[in-house]
Amino acid sequence: MKLSNLKYLMLSSTLLFGSCSKYLDQQPDMRAEINTVDKVKRLITSAYPFNNYLAMAETYSDNVEDKGVGDLYQPVPALFRWEDVKDSGSDTPTGYWNKCYEAIAAANHALDAIESNKFGDEVLAFKGEALVARAYAHFMLVNFFAKVYDYKKTESNTSPGIPYVTKPETKVIEMYDRGTVQSVYENIRKDLEEGLALLDANPAEWKVPKYHFTPAAAHAFATRFYLFTGEWQKVVDHANKIFAGGNFAGKLIPYNSTFKKMTFEEVHTVFAKAEQPYNLLINETYSGYQRWWNNRYAMGINIFQGIYNGNTAAGGKFYNFGVSYGAPHYTTYIWKEYWYVTNTTANTGYPMLMVPVLITDEALMNRAEAYLELGNNAAGIADMNLMASNRIDNYNVTNHAVTPAKSKLFFGVQDDKEALIQTVLQFKQVGFMSMGLRWLDIIRKGITVKHLVIANDESESYIELKPEDPRRIFQIPEEAKLSGVEQNPR
Repeated sequence: MKLSNLKYLMLSSTLLFGSCSKYLDQQPDMRAEINTVDKVKRLITSAYPFNNYLAMAETYSDNVEDKGVGDLYQPVPALFRWEDVKDSGSDTPTGYWNKCYEAIAAANHALDAIESNKFGDEVLAFKGEALVARAYAHFMLVNFFAKVYDYKKTESNTSPGIPYVTKPETKVIEMYDRGTVQSVYENIRKDLEEGLALLDANPAEWKVPKYHFTPAAAHAFATRFYLFTGEWQKVVDHANKIFAGGNFAGKLIPYNSTFKKMTFEEVHTVFAKAEQPYNLLINETYSGYQRWWNNRYAMGINIFQGIYNGNTAAGGKFYNFGVSYGAPHYTTYIWKEYWYVTNTTANTGYPMLMVPVLITDEALMNRAEAYLELGNNAAGIADMNLMASNRIDNYNVTNHAVTPAKSKLFFGVQDDKEALIQTVLQFKQVGFMSMGLRWLDIIRKGITVKHLVIANDESESYIELKPEDPRRIFQIPEEAKLSGVEQNPR
């Protein structure tokens, strides 16, 4: 199969994985080796993408600008100008595509082993985990590499999707059909709902639960999925299942309280830790993204002051611990790289980031938006006020309450719902800066992206990425053509 430029899996008797090992180096059918629940459980640990989307999503979004000076190493300049990236390195679209399909392959091998063996009920939670993990990887792929799903015009979702792979590969090259965006979403829904039912009904134990699709993490993913499909009540229902009674109090990122009392370095160390209640799913990823603060195309003075530390519709600024390494280079300073050593003597290895890909704050804001779409402004405002109480510096319940009047004045719109939804989107952009989530709102809401460009003579202009621009869809890797997967139009 050539969806990825790597063969997916090497299964030894001890189920050790090598991300660069070729499946065909081993015997063709090794499913019989996955013959215990413990082996299934260990196999599913590889059902999560080993690369992240931070670089591609952030650099495509309106969270970056041309600072005029700084490093120019690829793929950042190409991403900033929305150009196709040929490289397949760790922080590239191709790299993310490859690792998502490798994660899908691991989930498929686990599911195939479950079908081939009579493990009993003890395997059901891990079957649920594998199904939700498969749904998640496909969901991220379809939203980066295909047109965004249009819930208002479901009949229009006939554009090419991405291959939805449900079986382990058995040939050197398999042929795959992209299907449609609609068919991909139908498959995601099927896997997600079946997997969630199994997770909810079958308690499981994980050594580090935050590295797995626990029920809480799966319900958080469901809020994101149903936000894209426009099923507002399902967004609310799944958000309410993350914590007892749907109560997020004390479970959000404590920026203006606990974090404010800590040093930047302390926050830098604890932000992505599994013990933090706001982290629902954490992926271990190979990434140099943390090093990109000094790139020419990243967070500059305009983004740092105007958005990240700018005023909000609630009437106050979010407390953030972003820092500068000297103007015009700024960073949110939430990503702490660690070095995975491959050769102790030579001190060679590669950079790693632990990335919370599902957090409580996002699920809460998804619920807030869903409430607003359902016409329950009071509940949506209550969720936004909970977010504000954890984020606004020197928060005061009277001065910083979210209201339709304040939101309409801030955004210059007349409709209550529109103004309040704009406030949700603002809270998410500022609150999740450098986490890659802004791009999901950009494609979902049809937001035009503008990038400041500074010429050699220091004159300034803007380039735009409008909703119908084909460059909003990342290019499918060239090697996927060997499996019959056509690239996106340009």
